Amino acid sequence: MNLFKLKIFLWAYIGVVSGYALHNTSGNTDCLIREFGKDKIVCVCNAEHCDNLIPDITQGKINVFTSTKKGARYSKSIYDLEDSATAEKLIVIDRTKTYQRIIGWGGAFTDSTGINVNSLPPKVGEELMRSYFAEDGSRYNLGRVPMGGTDFSTHSYSYDDGDVDEDLRNFALAPEDFQYKIPLIKRALKLSKGKMKFFTAAWTVPKWMKNNVGGYLKKEYYQTWVNYFLKFLRAYKQEGIDFWGLSTGNEPSLALVSFKKINTLAWNSELASLWIRENLGPTIRNSEFADLKLLAIDDQRLFFPGYASKVMENISTRNYIDGFAVHWYQNFLIGPKVLTETHDKFPDKFILSTEASAGYLPLTKHVDIGAWDRGESYVKDIINDLNNWVTGWVDWNLALNLEGGPTYVKNFVDSPILVNAEAEEFYKQPMYYAIGHFSKFLPEHSVRIDVSSSIENVQVVGFVTPGDSNNNHTVLVIMNKNDYSTALSVKDGTDFINFNVEARSFTTVVY
Repeated sequence: MNLFKLKIFLWAYIGVVSGYALHNTSGNTDCLIREFGKDKIVCVCNAEHCDNLIPDITQGKINVFTSTKKGARYSKSIYDLEDSATAEKLIVIDRTKTYQRIIGWGGAFTDSTGINVNSLPPKVGEELMRSYFAEDGSRYNLGRVPMGGTDFSTHSYSYDDGDVDEDLRNFALAPEDFQYKIPLIKRALKLSKGKMKFFTAAWTVPKWMKNNVGGYLKKEYYQTWVNYFLKFLRAYKQEGIDFWGLSTGNEPSLALVSFKKINTLAWNSELASLWIRENLGPTIRNSEFADLKLLAIDDQRLFFPGYASKVMENISTRNYIDGFAVHWYQNFLIGPKVLTETHDKFPDKFILSTEASAGYLPLTKHVDIGAWDRGESYVKDIINDLNNWVTGWVDWNLALNLEGGPTYVKNFVDSPILVNAEAEEFYKQPMYYAIGHFSKFLPEHSVRIDVSSSIENVQVVGFVTPGDSNNNHTVLVIMNKNDYSTALSVKDGTDFINFNVEARSFTTVVY
């Protein structure tokens, strides 16, 4: 047992013996708190206990659900609409201005996720899946499924490794599909009552398809690569799994960065555009998968709108693409306005955030268990994305171990849920609740409305949920990064909501 695991074990032992793990009395959600340092709090789930809940929405009232750095999780308060503001700090809603519709929220079914869920007793593993996909969980409806191996596998693999096989006679799903991916996908489908939308992305091609210089696909295999996609889609369909979307490929820029060990496939904008319009687009649209959403780019904000515009320059390419996939890494180098610029150039294409994880930067803690600021980084990114036309947000690994793996390239990162297999339990980190403040309350087809605020260190985004005027809701998600509570008023037409947002908190308002 290494030092980090020993520390985790000791904290768990202290919690059980001394009663240090306790029920949250500051809220209404029954979180079994465990601390891993000052204000570093997780909620523990095991065979006897987990804090899943269906939010109780009191009709005709202002329902405020709050999670705080101090330990509240979805703590509920109720207010009435008022006819005047009581605070100087104002948030203003303008319902006449509407924007994008939500597609959904989710995470990725990596091999590492499957390994970690399978390392738990069956009942605890089922609680982990419920925590994401059930009605009393995060209500995820999107699932990203890697086509083959990723850096969060135990080794690099494709579905046709070995000698040149242009006709793909040796194509076969890997043992990992049947051990780690397909069983969890089916459980997610059952828990969500069939509401899941799955999309897939390949990290790399079989080595015999790839040019040794620059990691590009050999042109003689452009069609073979698309045929490989079809074989994958058909193989999963035989297992009862249909896909909603297909990416042109995960992070093509990685192949051009020499210090990265991740096996991946490069595309420059010109070649990507050519392959889409001559191979991928026509083949998919003339197959039994003609309704698949085709997602281009699947890389960092740095590639928006420039690289994306060059890919879409050809009208034939543009007509095949339904939307853009964007990742959050390197966001510190470029602001979210590039997403609005991309939307303005291509207003008929949706933008979906398809990968994020904390702890990826060098010289940072890969796993910082219970860290509130990592939850804040998630909420900040989600609000920035939503306020710039993004239609949903998909996390990376659904679950990792206490080291942030396994990963064969030692690319350790953090995850909203961490699995402690030795203790037969898992931990819901602040990142888990950060996403949940959106995913639990903003179902598919929710429409963003205009919300303005100039309150320092307070971010906000607003939506109207689907339904007629009798059963829809207005939903605001607010983050207060101040170390003190802030009195604010929300102006909605002639009505006002007056309340305090807690210090260092995520708050969802539903009415």
